[in-house]
Amino acid sequence: MFRRKLTALDYHNPSTFDCTDETQFRNCIVWLEDQKIRHYKIEDRGNLRNIPSSEWPKAYEKYLQDVNSPFGVQEKQEALDWLLGLAVRYEYGDNVEKYKNCQPLAASGNSDKAVDPLVNLDSNSPDFKAGVMALSNILKIQRHDDYLVMLKGIRILIQDRLSPEAITKASQNKEGIPVALDKHILGFDTGDATLNEAAQILRLLHIEELRELQTKINEAIVAVQAIIADPKTDHRLGKVGR
Repeated sequence: MFRRKLTALDYHNPSTFDCTDETQFRNCIVWLEDQKIRHYKIEDRGNLRNIPSSEWPKAYEKYLQDVNSPFGVQEKQEALDWLLGLAVRYEYGDNVEKYKNCQPLAASGNSDKAVDPLVNLDSNSPDFKAGVMALSNILKIQRHDDYLVMLKGIRILIQDRLSPEAITKASQNKEGIPVALDKHILGFDTGDATLNEAAQILRLLHIEELRELQTKINEAIVAVQAIIADPKTDHRLGKVGR
């Protein structure tokens, strides 16, 4: 499952790499740090390079924390896949001129036919799970046992909050009008002054939403009236007498 990224990074044995082999796994982590990621200074890599040590898992756990990995040592495959992705990004950043002129693969003869990118998606693959988990951690989306449900939540959040329209709307400054809460009657008493203020604020926000809804309703009514209030007469349908 890691062959494509290992090959892109020029790893020495991408086709035979076995993540379940602890020695191979540790050697790969050290190689990524030494050759590609280089987060630590050379003199600070001693604990990570000490592969036979019984303290290596602690050094690896600290390393994941230092590089801000969203995965821990228990999520072995996901953490390695994330580190490989980080290494690929650094590799591209170090060789922008080399990779920016790369040509995409030739399209197939059915290129004019729309292809659903999710048709061949394997929702049970570690790559898919690692990617969804990384996105959910970045976007602060609650975890779910079904990764497809998490992916749907990510899509909804991106559409609602991160689309160009949503970003433009959110960036618009809205200057509010100061409101004196003591001049507004709540209508009930919770017995707590702080809760009373919170209830007043919620009521005012609700009233503001109702006003926006009423404005949209009025706009819809005006639009409908513009269509039906001035009908065009078809004189060919006119009839005189019986």
